[in-house]
Amino acid sequence: MSQVLQTEQPVAHPAIADEPAWPVLWQVLALCGLLLWLYALTLTHLVGQWWHDPNFSHGFFVPLFAGFVIWQERARLARVKLQPSWSGAVILGLGLCVLSLGHMGAEIFLSRVSLLIVLAGLTVLFLGWNFFRAILFPWAFLALMIPIPAIVFNQITFPLQLLASKVASTTLPWLGVPVLREGNVIILPAMALEVADACSGIRSLMSLATLAVIYGYLMERSTALRVLLALASLPIAVAANSLRVVVTGLLVQYWDPDKAQGFFHEFQGWLMFVASLLMLYLLHRVIRILWPDEGGEL
Repeated sequence: MSQVLQTEQPVAHPAIADEPAWPVLWQVLALCGLLLWLYALTLTHLVGQWWHDPNFSHGFFVPLFAGFVIWQERARLARVKLQPSWSGAVILGLGLCVLSLGHMGAEIFLSRVSLLIVLAGLTVLFLGWNFFRAILFPWAFLALMIPIPAIVFNQITFPLQLLASKVASTTLPWLGVPVLREGNVIILPAMALEVADACSGIRSLMSLATLAVIYGYLMERSTALRVLLALASLPIAVAANSLRVVVTGLLVQYWDPDKAQGFFHEFQGWLMFVASLLMLYLLHRVIRILWPDEGGEL
């Protein structure tokens, strides 16, 4: 009789263990529904800006990659000891306050940032700090999906316009092209070129920085080198955009001024972005030749 009880006992445990999964699932669905209700308008405007503003079209890939990272780390996350903390309620309250401020002040940037704070608060409140530290990278990566505020964006683009025009006005005379520069306008014998906002390089800079973070995560184990690649993407993007302006000046002078606009102008942008990715890859290879990978350290 004791043998029968021993053989039947293990069969009951899985059923009992499976029962709490349904309440947890409903709790997760309820929280997701509440978040969608709170952030429906914010998310609608955010996706709309990704769609209509080429400077932030990379935002579509950010939440997808963050989800991919969490899915890839699911086995490690399942082993994390869950220790829910009430300190998460404080973070959650802070996020909701930021959301309220964003709505009252019509400041969409605050409303968008509040989403990250609320996600952090919910994670700590229900899963604990250990789990939040385990997903810190994909959570922080989500910040790249939030467009820069217009006032900050303008402060960045104009210096980039001036830098590109200065590099071009310095380089073109070496190549036999006389140049007169007035601010962000380069005056050539055939026509005047204006380094406009679209030519400032901010679009390629932000896209390349995002791709550099993704590339570093997928191709490198060293945290230090991942950070280095992300930082290196900024001067690489600036250099590639300056080269684009120089090439445009050469097209105007030695080929056809009309070729500096329209299709050829857009094609140069794509070509220089591909060149930026190639430079980032070559930089990674050179670093690994100088410092071979030993245990994932730089």
